[in-house]
Amino acid sequence: MVSRDEFVSRFGGVFEHSPFIAERAFHKGAVIEPLTSGGVHGALVEVFRAASADERLGVLRAHPDLAGRLAIAGELTEDSREEQAGAGLDRLSPAEHARFTELNGAYVTKFGFPFIIAVKGLGKDDILAAFETRIGNDRDAEFATATAQVEKIALLRLQSMLPES
Repeated sequence: MVSRDEFVSRFGGVFEHSPFIAERAFHKGAVIEPLTSGGVHGALVEVFRAASADERLGVLRAHPDLAGRLAIAGELTEDSREEQAGAGLDRLSPAEHARFTELNGAYVTKFGFPFIIAVKGLGKDDILAAFETRIGNDRDAEFATATAQVEKIALLRLQSMLPES
């Protein structure tokens, strides 16, 4: 059986900088072995959805801006760096980077958290189109969309770490 420390060490970053989710899932006994991507995802998502609105907002705020200052400074988590690079966000033209910067600022001002999208399988044009569409949402709709995207990112990360269930 996997220990609490091992579980939190291994899965504490699946929800960006939010190890409390893995800690609570383990504490609840929601972790079923053998560990599979679907099983761990289900346990983590249950905890995420049961978290307070402020805690879920904190998880959203833990995500970096797409092609933002952390990316430029090389300070993204390894998962975020690989995800953004896979979508071509590390190879933006100056004009594209300026557009992402403008949208990031407007989005955070409007919603109070960064734009979040599961970028796997998407290119920079797909991401920009989603950005431009979603910035027109109201806060409740965008909070729901962003939390769904966080759950999708978590599943994709777990699928790269564990066998399918």
